[in-house]
Amino acid sequence: MKITILILIGALTLNTSFAQENMEANFSFPVLEGPYMGQEPPGLIAEPFAPGIISKEGWEIEGMFAPGMKEFYFTTRKAKGTPITVIGFRMENNVWSKYTEFKRIGEISFSPDGSRMHMAEGYKDRMDDGWSERKSLGSMFDREDWGIMRLTASEKGTYVFDDYKSGDVIRMSRLNDGTRQAPEIMGPIVNTGEWTAHPFIAPDESYLIWDSEREGGYGDSDLYISFRQEDGSWGKAINMGDKVNSDKWDAFASVTSDGKYILFNRRIDDGSDDNNMDVDIYWVDAQIIEALRPQE
Repeated sequence: MKITILILIGALTLNTSFAQENMEANFSFPVLEGPYMGQEPPGLIAEPFAPGIISKEGWEIEGMFAPGMKEFYFTTRKAKGTPITVIGFRMENNVWSKYTEFKRIGEISFSPDGSRMHMAEGYKDRMDDGWSERKSLGSMFDREDWGIMRLTASEKGTYVFDDYKSGDVIRMSRLNDGTRQAPEIMGPIVNTGEWTAHPFIAPDESYLIWDSEREGGYGDSDLYISFRQEDGSWGKAINMGDKVNSDKWDAFASVTSDGKYILFNRRIDDGSDDNNMDVDIYWVDAQIIEALRPQE
């Protein structure tokens, strides 16, 4: 079941091609006004994001607000065998409306300043009112023997990304005096268990969130967090708890650029049919991060 999810949601579509760049998904949206796509913010127990609007039957995944909180993106498809697309909304005059849709080639994330959209081993840069064509990060990352699903970046330019072709590991690449360093596999604090994937590094590198299936978890992949220590090392992996995790697949966390909320994916069906999955976007108050931070 997990292999199907990871390939379907993160990897196999990297080589998907179809005739038209922009595809219309089977979605219609009401008028949405105000911050956070007009949604009432959650508390300390995770709940669906925009139920019946964004999170609905089928699968809607990878929800992210771009820095500035005036754009929201998520990934979806109409039905099995149809193209996977990213839909983007923009808020103007306090009203949200769909402004872009493009094929998904790698799971998206954003540089902390919002100028770059990362897409696995590729990226798009902001241009005028939209985004450039997808470009490659170069041979250091664009390798046939690696399977990058998600890459996130810190304010210092550190890249953290997963690699499903190398046994589901997470790697890190730093900038040193402006020179990109070769990626290194992170240690067992992060790379323990199965299906380790979808890392999110805090803009200031103070913590790292990822998902993995580990002993002592809640039954499937859970979200874990590790905090940066004073000596630069990573602290122990902390399960983010039953207010975030469930007995189902919980994965792909990101924290909004205002630092207030965590968005992530959750599979909500019974897991009996991997060809007809129901996956929604959930969110929860990011105060839970500080509640989990070890006290000195």
